[in-house]
Amino acid sequence: MNDIKKIPVSSLGYNFIPEQFIPKGEDEYYLRNHQNRSGISYRNLTSYEFEVLVKNNNTSDNWNNVLVSENFNPDLVRNCKFFGLVRIGQLQPLYLEFHSVRFPVGLYNSTIISCDLGDNVVVDNVNYISHYIIGNDAIIVNVNEMVCTNYCKFGNGIVKDGENENVRIWMELCNENGGRAVIPFSGMLPGDAYLWTRNRDDKKLLDKFKEFTQKQLEPKRGYYGKVGDRTVIKNCKMIKDTWIGSDAYLKGANKIKNVTVNSDAKRKSQIGEGCEIVNGIIGYGCRIFYGVKAVRFVMASNSQLKYGARLINSYLGNNTTISCCEVLNSLIFPSHEQHHNNSFLCAALVMGQSNIAAGATIGSNHNSRAADGEIIANRGFWPGLCVSLKHNSKFASFTILAKGDYAYELNIPLPFSLVGIEEHTNSLTIMPAYWFRYNMYALARNASKYAERDHRTFKIQRLEFDYLAPDTINEIIAALEILEEMTGAAWYRNSGKLKSTVKANREKGKALLTSQDPIVETLEILATNFENNSRKVKLLKTQQAYHHYREMLRFYVYETILLFCKDNSISSLQQLKKLVKTENNIAQWENIGGQLILKEKVEELKRAIKNNTITSWNGIRTFYKEMGMAYDVNKFTHACACLPLTGNLSLQQLTIKDLLMMKEEVLSMKNEILQRILASRAKDYENPFRKMTYANTNEMNNVIGKLEDNSFILSQQKALVSYKKSLESFMRKFNT
Repeated sequence: MNDIKKIPVSSLGYNFIPEQFIPKGEDEYYLRNHQNRSGISYRNLTSYEFEVLVKNNNTSDNWNNVLVSENFNPDLVRNCKFFGLVRIGQLQPLYLEFHSVRFPVGLYNSTIISCDLGDNVVVDNVNYISHYIIGNDAIIVNVNEMVCTNYCKFGNGIVKDGENENVRIWMELCNENGGRAVIPFSGMLPGDAYLWTRNRDDKKLLDKFKEFTQKQLEPKRGYYGKVGDRTVIKNCKMIKDTWIGSDAYLKGANKIKNVTVNSDAKRKSQIGEGCEIVNGIIGYGCRIFYGVKAVRFVMASNSQLKYGARLINSYLGNNTTISCCEVLNSLIFPSHEQHHNNSFLCAALVMGQSNIAAGATIGSNHNSRAADGEIIANRGFWPGLCVSLKHNSKFASFTILAKGDYAYELNIPLPFSLVGIEEHTNSLTIMPAYWFRYNMYALARNASKYAERDHRTFKIQRLEFDYLAPDTINEIIAALEILEEMTGAAWYRNSGKLKSTVKANREKGKALLTSQDPIVETLEILATNFENNSRKVKLLKTQQAYHHYREMLRFYVYETILLFCKDNSISSLQQLKKLVKTENNIAQWENIGGQLILKEKVEELKRAIKNNTITSWNGIRTFYKEMGMAYDVNKFTHACACLPLTGNLSLQQLTIKDLLMMKEEVLSMKNEILQRILASRAKDYENPFRKMTYANTNEMNNVIGKLEDNSFILSQQKALVSYKKSLESFMRKFNT
């Protein structure tokens, strides 16, 4: 039967903290007094105020424990029950208006237990509010239950004094069996979650992460819930163990339990109708509305959940929107879009700038004896309509998958590729460098869009939005070698030599591809180890892909070197060469929550954590900032190391003539990229099947806008003019 305890009503509102957890010399209010930073001075009621309160049908177990500030107006308190120590700020004959609804200041028709209420608050028809500190000008109306327990954690995965370890909240990211679980905490960054989910072979490092998290919030019992200044809460059913910042807006939520809602005047967070939010951290500037269900989660700042979305055991990165669909056991980096009702994402690491189309079932179909599969998708992952993927699969950056049921595990190492299924031959097809050739508009626009939508106030992690960056360039370098090897193997196979060495394949393939030998177009070029199946994996338009990869590699290297010189006022070749005294190997990079960091620096970080040089998450924040400041130099060094791969000499052998050639090629490529942007967008205006829904061209232009008026294209044209002038001006000074 239900364990219903019978306790004298005289103790209601008292003994919040069990006696054994109150420090010697303190009382049960010591943490409450520390939390309340309003600066309000409280006093006892006057006899007049007492009489008015009683006349207005208010009751208290002990009126001596109802304290008020100056300018307290007892006429504005009606039909309330007070228990325990209740402290009330000034109440003036005003009304507060929010979204065209007006609420008279005061306390009405509510049961208030051991709370602090700020100046000019509205508390009306709150059936039960217990152990909360309410800020100034806050509005709380029509709430069934609002309670805080002495062991509240506000969504942080800590253990309070006297609790067992088994009550700790974990988020089971990336893997459904909990093998990569992490502990949530307020302020957790995407990089933090990533570092913790990886390195599962390093117990000492994982123990340090747990230790850092336990230190994030004091284990003392007795903290009160909080509602910040100007926060509005209306028509909600249950709010329990919740910390809410200022200027938040909660309306019509069914349940909010064990949650931190970070919010302030510039970064307002909202929770709307029908939502049920349990065991979570909500970042600044987040919006959650219309029937969302979220359990064991972290939402980084400026992210959104809406229209019935379900987020469970998952981390959602900054500037991300998920609506209508389900996400389970996933770690999602910033700038992710997932909008459609029947899409599904399960047990995945999605590394940002991604878009999940309608009907996609990413990892939902298990193909092993246990729920331990994983999918890893690098930046720019874009599965198309009704794509179904199996665990385990892995995708290079900017992989787009055409509609289809991919019934076998995939490992696609070629970036910017289009993956599809050729039904009539039962083959998997891959078109490398697809984005560069056919959809440069989307590639360029998305990079611009992600930067514009990055509304983080404190950019602790420096996110990389450019599609050409050290991570994708390293993938391109690896892809060139793969194309060479596969092309060479195809040539030998076509020549009747079924077996050849990897070295021979690469040498032959490179010779064929660099010389643009016409025979390449006649070869059936097959990839190996891309799919866990025996069917053919065909590489399409390999010659063109090889050309585009090399083209983009040169563009990245030349532009990075030239812009670094311009931005750092490098005025001579001698000064440039001093920056890189020795020829370095091409460094490996890691995407740490959307921030690209040298792999060797990540290893240094892990060593520093384990040897106690870094002793907190704040120390890791400092590392992110340092790596962000060093990024331009490290990227420049990376470009210099890649320079010989472009067919040029090393940096130490460069001449002024070489730099001028690099400048001309960069400007030529910039113009070429702009032309591809125009061409890829123009297809939408020229395709007769796109045009057939319009009566004529004028109607089409009125509906979708004229191509020549496209704001992104106009901005790119304007930017190119400015870019060219800036680079030309710099090179004239450099040349002299």
